[in-house]
Amino acid sequence: MRVLNTPLLVLYGLGVTIGAGIYVLIGAVGVRAGIYAPFSFLLAALVMAPSACSFAEFAGRLPVSAGEAAYVRAGFGSSLVSLLVGLMVVGAGSLTASAVSVGSAGYIRVFVDQSEIVIITLVVLAMGAIAAWGILQSVTFAGIFTLIEVGGLLLIIASGFAYHPELVGKLTLLIPSSLDIDIWGGVLGAGLLAFFAFVGFEDMVNVAEEVKQPHRTVPRAIFLTLILSTIIYFLVAAVAVLLVPVEDLRATRAPLSLVFERVTGLPSVSISAIAIVATLNGVIVQIIMASRVIYGLARQGSIPAVLGRVNALTHTPLIATAVVVAVILALALAFDVAALAEMSARFTLSIFGLVCLALFRLKLKGVAPPDNAFVVPTWVPLVGFLSSAALLAGGLVL
Repeated sequence: MRVLNTPLLVLYGLGVTIGAGIYVLIGAVGVRAGIYAPFSFLLAALVMAPSACSFAEFAGRLPVSAGEAAYVRAGFGSSLVSLLVGLMVVGAGSLTASAVSVGSAGYIRVFVDQSEIVIITLVVLAMGAIAAWGILQSVTFAGIFTLIEVGGLLLIIASGFAYHPELVGKLTLLIPSSLDIDIWGGVLGAGLLAFFAFVGFEDMVNVAEEVKQPHRTVPRAIFLTLILSTIIYFLVAAVAVLLVPVEDLRATRAPLSLVFERVTGLPSVSISAIAIVATLNGVIVQIIMASRVIYGLARQGSIPAVLGRVNALTHTPLIATAVVVAVILALALAFDVAALAEMSARFTLSIFGLVCLALFRLKLKGVAPPDNAFVVPTWVPLVGFLSSAALLAGGLVL
């Protein structure tokens, strides 16, 4: 049932992107890149851009669930590669949700004196229940959460520049002016983590079957999500690294709460509450995405058909959702947030590279897109493949 329009889809994209990144990983990115952490976010966005263009074109060519798997099948003509990519998408989404659920525990414990294991378990199960409720209800729920979490980040940005107007003159310090290998090693290493903070825009293609006019709506939402996320990330990271010592960011499990407290001198309770909303949102949207990919793979005949069953009452794939929730919970209880984020980033970069290569092959074969579909030049997916491979290789070396 096609019920999602551009505003709801952008809110969905911002929700999974922002909730999955800046609230959890700003401290880790700052530790690796130091004052150049904002530049690491810009670098990750540049790597992301050609892939975003490739996903936008594919969304018009093949507006289906399990989009990445369908894209690779079309480009490579291989059911095995398609299945592999589909499972990688589920894995990346599960790792992302696991990382964010672990991150949420740090903020929730500001209010609740409970063990991390109990908090993580309750978070994952509760968000899974909401995702199973219904696509319109769950995406609307996520959209409301997104408005709150973006508001929290805008509050930090506004407070930072209002309380410390001298920051405007220091923005040029955030761009590396040296070719020093240690500086760039830190920037590139942080870039892999920063890339994780952008993971999310591609999830929009996996709800394409529930989007109105997907050939127009999905590309528009992808680009709006990427642009808005980049601006917000750069400014939040700038406030954080210019006003809070990196050592302090390293030591806290609730980094943005610390930033808000240091910037304004006010208690961090309010921003901690917003951070909880943001991280919970990051979990729910990943559950929605991963369950739709499993559903799509089942509909394509790549995995058992039972995983593609849609409940008559909720109109959601309940069995697929339950499988995703179980995987997320197991991962969240087994690994720390940085390890989960890095694994997710590597999975996602590999997926991006294969999707870009698939589109490049289609274009070389002269396969024409549908009328009115968004189209990019042939070199764009090739650049997307090479940039994803470069960042993945750089992260592995570092």
